[in-house]
Amino acid sequence: MDNNTLKFPKSFINYFKYAKGVCFFMILHSSIYAQDAWTDKSRILPAKLRLISNTLTVNHSPNPNYPSLTKEPDNPSKYVWKHSTTFCSPTQDLEIVEAGSFIWYSPSGWQENIQLSKAAFIEKFNCLQGILKKGMCYTYEKNYRYGDQLYGGDALWYVIAKDATGKLYKGFGIIETETDLQND
Repeated sequence: MDNNTLKFPKSFINYFKYAKGVCFFMILHSSIYAQDAWTDKSRILPAKLRLISNTLTVNHSPNPNYPSLTKEPDNPSKYVWKHSTTFCSPTQDLEIVEAGSFIWYSPSGWQENIQLSKAAFIEKFNCLQGILKKGMCYTYEKNYRYGDQLYGGDALWYVIAKDATGKLYKGFGIIETETDLQND
């Protein structure tokens, strides 16, 4: 046997092959299945919202939004951030395609949070047939966030709608959620 040749026990070689396989799987898994809503970090908007005409208005009230203690006996969460979200179409009648939110609470940026189908939008915003009528506003009165920890972050609520020809329009608005507990 050559003095420059190393011999490893079979168990070590098998372990090394196993570890190499696990590392390969983890790298492959993270790159294939990672859902990154904010793909271009040089742009402010998530990819889904880019390149669509911005004509709808989105407002939150109150904004910034502060937590209070949950006083709802049937809700086990400790804190609640109470706010409403309003969507308006100032220029024309538009049919809802989808609405929802992205959240930003860590250095990774925007993460998909809520996605409302047309049917869910109709229910939450009391918007008959999912049509945003010109000059009308539709409000989700109890768009509350619940949690057991005080943590701040921002949410970007959006709406995507289409006109009679199928052209898409969007609106978005950011709500700031804070950590300072309020008494109400």
